[in-house]
Amino acid sequence: MKKLIGTLCLTLTILLGSVGMSASADFQKGLTAAQNGDYATALREWKPRAKQGDANAQFFLGVMYDEGEGVPQDYETAVKWYKLAAEQGNAKSQSNLGAMYGMGRGVRQDSVYAEMWGNLGASNGNEVGVKVRDIAAKQITPSQLETAQKLARECVRKKYKGC
Repeated sequence: MKKLIGTLCLTLTILLGSVGMSASADFQKGLTAAQNGDYATALREWKPRAKQGDANAQFFLGVMYDEGEGVPQDYETAVKWYKLAAEQGNAKSQSNLGAMYGMGRGVRQDSVYAEMWGNLGASNGNEVGVKVRDIAAKQITPSQLETAQKLARECVRKKYKGC
C-alpha cells in the first residue's frame, strides 16, 4: 500500500511539474511566433493563458490589439488586457495603460490616470512608465498631480485591484 501511495505521489508530482513546463513552453511558442510575424499562432497560444490570468500573456494580447497585429486594432480590448495584467503588478501593462489614458485610446482621455498608471509602471521598473508619468505630469495642475499620486498610493495599498 505504501508503495502504491508513493508511486501515485511521484506520478502526480511529475504530471504537475510537466504542466508548468508545457505552459511555459506554450507562452514561449507564442512569443517566438509573434517575433516571426506569426500572430495567428501567438494569439492561439496566448489567449487561453491570458484568460487563465497569465499577466505576460495579457500584456502581449494588449499589445496585439493596441497595434492591430494579427487582430483588428481595438483600443478598448487592448485596455481590457492591459488592465488585467496591470492589476497583477505587470509594469509594462501599467505603463501602457497610462499611455492609453494619456492619448484617450480605448478610454476617456485623462491625464490624472495617465500620470497615476505611468507612475506605477515607473515605480515597478519600467522606463516607458517614466516617460508616460513625466509627459502626463506636465499636462496637469499641481492639485491634479497630488490627486494622481494619492491614487497611485491607494492603488499600491489595494495591490493594484480596482484602480
